[in-house]
Amino acid sequence: MRLLVIANPRAGIGDAGLPEFLDRLGRSGAEVTLRYLTEDRPLPNALEDAETFDRVVAAGGDGTLSSVAHALRGSGTPILAYPAGTANLVSMNLGLPTDPKRLAATAVEGPLADVDMGEVTFAPGVTGPHEGAARTLGFVMGAGAGFDAKLMEGAKSLKGHVGPAAYVVAALQNLNPTFARFTLSLDGRRVETDGIAVLLANFTRIQFDIALTPAADVQDGLMDVVVLRQRSAVELLPALWAGLLDGLTDTPGRPGLEVHAASAVELIADPPLPLQADGEVLDAHTPLRARMLPGAVRFVVPSDTKLRTVSEPTASR
Repeated sequence: MRLLVIANPRAGIGDAGLPEFLDRLGRSGAEVTLRYLTEDRPLPNALEDAETFDRVVAAGGDGTLSSVAHALRGSGTPILAYPAGTANLVSMNLGLPTDPKRLAATAVEGPLADVDMGEVTFAPGVTGPHEGAARTLGFVMGAGAGFDAKLMEGAKSLKGHVGPAAYVVAALQNLNPTFARFTLSLDGRRVETDGIAVLLANFTRIQFDIALTPAADVQDGLMDVVVLRQRSAVELLPALWAGLLDGLTDTPGRPGLEVHAASAVELIADPPLPLQADGEVLDAHTPLRARMLPGAVRFVVPSDTKLRTVSEPTASR
């Protein structure tokens, strides 16, 4: 089996077990090509022949993974979400092991599942390198406007020092986020509401394994549109507590959260709010448009996955 490993050396803390992972792959007889993302080798160059490999390993954070997934969308090229970032939410949601030995076995032997991904379109800010032209980015985990984007921005400089706890620190630094009026178009249906954020969620288990919504299907072609209707970060605690207990006890929904499902979304916020996609803060504010791409990404998943799997071609590329 031929594997292409795309590694982002700027993601996470330390090597995330990558040397041991590569050693295990080599011992298994796999042919491994390792490419680090650098200024001289941006992602498009690193992936230029990706479809000639049997599987691609995306070693980095959720932002790195979503970039690889968006570049390979619709190709059928299997991707392993190697958890080398800070939160590694997609890997966690897929149920992948964190031990390099087990990850290497999964990389070679794991079944495949076609999973939805999203695209978000927005106008960059005046300070960005793409001023004047709308941009479209992919997301696997989710995107959002408002409080979550402020958390990502506040955590950026802290993740290298305190890991996932950076998000808690950022929340404590932003206890009274901007409260806005939202106008949503959900598959053409207009909704007026308000709150501190709108989250467009594909996978819904977030930091500390908290379930943002009680149930989610990443193979139904829909995103969960979650409006945080609280006025402060403290008011989020009941919803987070319900999410933490999800699966352990019967919890009556998520207090203070308004949840919709849609395949296409348009969002206007008054005042405009900052944006994020898969943990990456965007140089942009609302409005935004988003849509789901059903089954666009083929992921390598563990053998005990609950996702619907697909048959792998028997011939090597």
